[in-house]
Amino acid sequence: MAKLALKLRDQKRRKTVEKFKVRRAALLEIIYDSRASDEAKEEARGKLQKLPRDASPVRLRNRCALTGRPRGVYRKFGLGRNKLRDLALKGEVPGIIKASW
Repeated sequence: MAKLALKLRDQKRRKTVEKFKVRRAALLEIIYDSRASDEAKEEARGKLQKLPRDASPVRLRNRCALTGRPRGVYRKFGLGRNKLRDLALKGEVPGIIKASW
């Protein structure tokens, strides 16, 4: 099980990404616009660098919803491989059954 601090840090990052999502998109649009002047692009780059580091969506990490495990997480279910297996064996995840042949 992941430490509580790591789970809370991830939640905080997700809030920060959501908060700055529109502002980042606007600045990136200016930067990648071929018709924008060099001065406008340079100003947009400076503003983008001034944003908090955690405002970048690249810094997010998929974690298991139950345990907070960072590796082996299935996106479709939001669960780690261990918990997904446990719940599937109990029959609590609809549509998943243990393979046998």
